Amino acid sequence: MTTAAAPVSRPRAFIPALEGMRGMAALGVLVTHVAFQTGTSGTPVIGPMLERFDMAVAVFFALSGFLLWRPHAAAAHGVGRAPKASRYLLHRVARVLPAYWVVVVFVLVLLPGAAHSANWRVWVSNLHLLQVFVPLTLTDGLTQMWSLSVEMAFYLVLPLLAWLVVRLRGRAARWRVPVLCGLIAVTLTWNLWPIPTPDAIHADNWLPGYLPWFAAGMLLAELIHLARTDARWVALLSNQRLMWAIAVAAFLLSATEFGGPAGLERAQPWQYAMKMVLGAILGFCLLAPLVMRSTGGHHRWLESRTAAILGRWSYGIFLWHLVVLTVVFPVFGILPFHGNFGYVIVLTTLLTLPLAAASFALVEEPARRWAARWDRRDAAARAERARSTVG
Repeated sequence: MTTAAAPVSRPRAFIPALEGMRGMAALGVLVTHVAFQTGTSGTPVIGPMLERFDMAVAVFFALSGFLLWRPHAAAAHGVGRAPKASRYLLHRVARVLPAYWVVVVFVLVLLPGAAHSANWRVWVSNLHLLQVFVPLTLTDGLTQMWSLSVEMAFYLVLPLLAWLVVRLRGRAARWRVPVLCGLIAVTLTWNLWPIPTPDAIHADNWLPGYLPWFAAGMLLAELIHLARTDARWVALLSNQRLMWAIAVAAFLLSATEFGGPAGLERAQPWQYAMKMVLGAILGFCLLAPLVMRSTGGHHRWLESRTAAILGRWSYGIFLWHLVVLTVVFPVFGILPFHGNFGYVIVLTTLLTLPLAAASFALVEEPARRWAARWDRRDAAARAERARSTVG
């Protein structure tokens, strides 16, 4: 008689290496902007690779997909309950908006290049993360926020996606992986759809085009509940050397014409689709060995104190680095697009980290604690109502 293999033990609630990976992704975004604004992206061989560190956004999106889809995947597989939409949205708002608003107000009031052109449309669009929908509202110091606009759109759509597959539970939960693969396949064609947009707005900067990157993480959130100890695919996904080698290959390929042209030139539809494929592979393969090793397998660097600190500060690094980079050039007498990559990246990093630390300590963490207190008060109120009803 054959005995079914036991599932891998329940995945850990907190995976420290993911925090470290988030910090590395934030630094990757910083690298790509320094490379572009120093003109280093035009350097043969190394230039295209430095500029293609914008693929760090794929890692951010995959992390969001994994972490936010994980409770829904767990509930479908009979482990816990999915969060209420209201609680989920409250925590997303508290996590994203307070620190973001601080940067927007600072830039539109104090950063000369942005403040001089900040009309009411720029203010409204940036405060509400609508920059990818309203023409000519991406401004100095805030141009990276297009990805945050996409991320916020994903936050809003995720409860709908969870509702669409809510019936795939229990034994039917195994069909959730094919459904997500279908979502990836369909959205890879987004750039081919005739989507009407205003002048200077491109639909390839909207959420549907980037869903493959989010879905890469969502797939992992499902797979950790399907893993069996003797499954070969589990061993493969847990193999860090193999997965990260594939991720490096995807990154290097993305730095060629397959990932689209350098700079701000728009990619051809096939290049756009290929970049989405390569980004999905990159995010999936970087995260897979971190989340599939639920019972062990430490990652010395990503779980180090330094990486943990960078992970906690990662949102602040993302928010503030372009403000710092914009200021570094005139303050230190450096001409944009004329080299000095090493000098500029050291200055930008050293000046960004204290701002990121302050953002975490003074804005992000207090907002998180406020959301947690609201949760406790809400739970206490519901418990009191239940006792009153019973009484």
